[in-house]
Amino acid sequence: MSYELVKPVLDLKVRELCKRPYTNHPKGCPNYGKKKGCPPQTPLLDEVLDLAEPVWAVWVEFDLANHRSEMVKKHPKWTRRQLDCCLYWQGTANKALRHKVCNFCTMQLLYELSKNLDAYYCPEAMGVNVTETMRQIGVELEWPAEIIVRKIALVGTPLQKIKTLF
Repeated sequence: MSYELVKPVLDLKVRELCKRPYTNHPKGCPNYGKKKGCPPQTPLLDEVLDLAEPVWAVWVEFDLANHRSEMVKKHPKWTRRQLDCCLYWQGTANKALRHKVCNFCTMQLLYELSKNLDAYYCPEAMGVNVTETMRQIGVELEWPAEIIVRKIALVGTPLQKIKTLF
């Protein structure tokens, strides 16, 4: 089973990870502050989901080690960094996650457990410490991933906005 009820661990410092330098990006992710789904303009999780209602983590596992070994066969001269590059596998993993979330939400609707669910595919951008959230349910994440990459979405009931007549 790759979905479980969770209590999201909110930690605003997680959003700052996007500003950490990495190879060829001394100022961190170039999307920070520019891309719609990236901090700081992305809302916090508790601004969009009702955390008093159930929240589920839905995830898929991508076998990075197997992907790497297949890529070595195709590109024997590539460096480890090239073999692990997310450009060659992330689309597949993201598609699988969206499919799993769709199936999960359909199942919830069929069982009438919830009629209105929203899914968020980048909880870190929303201030969620995903590592600690998943650890609560016994799922350890590899940082950096060497063997298995886990892509995680959080699914829950959206906050009901109260319209005021002013």
